[in-house]
Amino acid sequence: MDGLDIAYCKLANKKNKWRSEIIKAITVKYSSLWKKKLSNAHKLRTEDLLALHAEYGSYLGQSCHDFIKTHKIKKVDFIASHGHTIFHQPQRNFTFQLGEGNAIRAKAGVPVVADFRSLDVTLGGQGAPLVPIGDRYLFHNFDICLNLGGISNLSMEVKEQRKAFDVCFVNMGLNYLASQAKKEFDKNGAMASSGKINSSLLQKLSKVYSSFRKSRPSLGREGFEKWMQPLLNDRKISLNDRLRTFSESIAIEIAGAVPHSDKKLKLLATGGGALNSFLIMLLREKLKNKAEVIVPDKIVINFKEALVFALLGVLRIRNEVNVLKSVTGAKRDSSSGVMIGL
Repeated sequence: MDGLDIAYCKLANKKNKWRSEIIKAITVKYSSLWKKKLSNAHKLRTEDLLALHAEYGSYLGQSCHDFIKTHKIKKVDFIASHGHTIFHQPQRNFTFQLGEGNAIRAKAGVPVVADFRSLDVTLGGQGAPLVPIGDRYLFHNFDICLNLGGISNLSMEVKEQRKAFDVCFVNMGLNYLASQAKKEFDKNGAMASSGKINSSLLQKLSKVYSSFRKSRPSLGREGFEKWMQPLLNDRKISLNDRLRTFSESIAIEIAGAVPHSDKKLKLLATGGGALNSFLIMLLREKLKNKAEVIVPDKIVINFKEALVFALLGVLRIRNEVNVLKSVTGAKRDSSSGVMIGL
């Protein structure tokens, strides 16, 4: 819900080594109307959801068209679009990302690759996480890649196989709590840092995560609403204390998910949560004997996922593997994504 990330990326492969560059990148903030439409999309009737699917696709396409024009970009091979996840229920064999690819194509006048998750889900996978292929090819200098988005996930090489999994809810919970103070987010974790840990709430949060630490299913909005919201809505606990406790829970879950090693690991932290200095401080404290937490420059923090989805698009049009069964649990690796106009 932060906004629409648009990144103009250049990718090249020489002797099986990928090089990448983010040339221009912006985040288009959502209007209050779009925030309302996206946050209520899962409650819509079927016809209204399909209409919004087309409308949001047109919005994405127009935004890309404006970006290309503003920055005088002359060569665009295609747009790789992830879309906005509305439903993610791999146990029922479906996932749905809002943003009709044909509408993007029509508005932007550029070929499109979209719907990167569905094939993997139909192959018995979780359809997530998808970024690990980018971690392998573009960020191999790090032992572990940590994404601190709405949900956190870890990605690493284990016995020459890429392994990755969702760990816990991050900004989905922090921003939900900050909204109760009429804020979009808790800047630098200022509210959380002034609160105190509530041991009862911390224990309840830990109990939720303990039920799936072994199986590591992919997490989504549905799980947050079912498991987390009722706990975070406890008004007997002050808002700052809830933020502090939830932040502590994030750090505990991530630190517990990082494997022990003979050497100190290099961990790359990206995603919006990497800008939360209080959360990063908690992570460094919890991981001091396991890993060095490295926060890169802002363009990588903010646009790493956009860059990786550009890579997923390139791999798709080359008909090469872009979704790994070792990560998602699918029957096989796949080259996933629907190509429109290519």
